[in-house]
Amino acid sequence: MTVSPNFSLCVYCGSRPGTDPAYADAARLVGEWIGRHGGQLVYGGGRNGLMGLVARATLDAGGRVIGVIPRALVEKEWANQDCTELHIVETMHERKREMAERADAFLALPGGIGTFEEFFEVWTWRQLGYHDKPVGLLNVNGYYDGLMAFLGQSVQRQFMGDWQMDLIACGDDPGRLLPALVQAAGITAAPRLDAI
Repeated sequence: MTVSPNFSLCVYCGSRPGTDPAYADAARLVGEWIGRHGGQLVYGGGRNGLMGLVARATLDAGGRVIGVIPRALVEKEWANQDCTELHIVETMHERKREMAERADAFLALPGGIGTFEEFFEVWTWRQLGYHDKPVGLLNVNGYYDGLMAFLGQSVQRQFMGDWQMDLIACGDDPGRLLPALVQAAGITAAPRLDAI
């Protein structure tokens, strides 16, 4: 019997681990929280870096993992074959669309250019009204401090408004940010009884 997940969280993060062990710790914590709360991780389907860590932690904690990866990356052997479901698509556009459609909320962990692009895209889609799903930024050890300062400057120089900043939730504690995102999506995420 297949059990439906309580919620589906799309996580964007690096395909590398980064230099600070706190990044890996945060990826594991996010995955553990998703699994312990009966959730489903939706992510880019990779097995390396923070991507692989958050997927493994979700599975180990009893959660479902949906990977969506372009065929070209499968051919490079970057796909995580341990996913509950691994969806192979032809283009990056298809990948991002499918991930967004399967998610109740979005969270960006530390990462590189791909993570930035995905985060900004779902934030842009939200401000344009294409969706109204919560978007979060996990600022591990100040990783996104510079970005937040730059965005504040964009508001000061009137290229953006405060209302656009209000469309994202930024925090450094996954134990507080994750419940807030899921609650903002209109979902109650209680710990599974077998995970207490």
